[in-house]
Amino acid sequence: MVQVGVRNLGLLAFAPSGVSASGGVVTDITVGGLSYRVHTFTSDGSFVVSRGGDVDYLIVGGGGGGGNGAGGAGGFLAGTATVSVASYSVVVGAGGSGSNYGVAKAVAGGASSAFGISAVGGGEGGDYSSVSNRDGGSGGSGGGAASSGSEGTGTSGQGNDGGTGVGGTGVGASGGGGGASQVGDDGDSVAAGDGGDGSASTITGTSVVYAGGGGGGRDDRAPGRDGGAGGLGGGGAGSRAGNGSNGIDGLGGGGGGGGVSTVTVIGDGGDGGDGVVIIRYRT
Repeated sequence: MVQVGVRNLGLLAFAPSGVSASGGVVTDITVGGLSYRVHTFTSDGSFVVSRGGDVDYLIVGGGGGGGNGAGGAGGFLAGTATVSVASYSVVVGAGGSGSNYGVAKAVAGGASSAFGISAVGGGEGGDYSSVSNRDGGSGGSGGGAASSGSEGTGTSGQGNDGGTGVGGTGVGASGGGGGASQVGDDGDSVAAGDGGDGSASTITGTSVVYAGGGGGGRDDRAPGRDGGAGGLGGGGAGSRAGNGSNGIDGLGGGGGGGGVSTVTVIGDGGDGGDGVVIIRYRT
């Protein structure tokens, strides 16, 4: 049995290491005069350790697909693990597909994992319907509600709740998806909710924001209203009448919500962005 010791030391705790390993896309960087090797996985693979020690990790789940409400961001986890000589399976969660009105509802994002540590996928956005509305799904971050309904709940330690929607023919506005560092905004009488911002990591040597929530969709039949903006970290923008934008692959952003122009013309939700797994150690 492979033994893995996990210490959640936050984003800036990069431990010295004598590790030697292969797998993923490998880059060598220098930070503050110290040399590091970085393994980036944007698809499933193996992290093969030939000499054990401490590694730092960032694991981001796939973002949820947008409906009329926005998709939530994938779960965000960072910390340090102790690895031994072994081959470790790495799974990268795919972004969930956005809704296709009348055909398919939005889908939650897939989980990403390594070393037995799993970042769950983002929750899907709620669906608009002339008959009923569906709450946003829960996940790493919760999906935003459709134009009426309640938000999805984020997973503690991985993401935040989505925003609620406001209902009514011609005035509906959906909630934004939750991000890694912020809840999604509620829809209101002015605009659909913005997606919550993600969290930054410097594991690649530069600061990058991951896991932003998508922006909510809105009803275009009332003037002066906008779709919600995507959260920092790859969240897709919501639409005021057309299709929501996709979340960004490799960042785990939630898909934007589709807009409404008539009762029968509903924009599609954007797809969630794929997640990522990044592993780094001192050389």
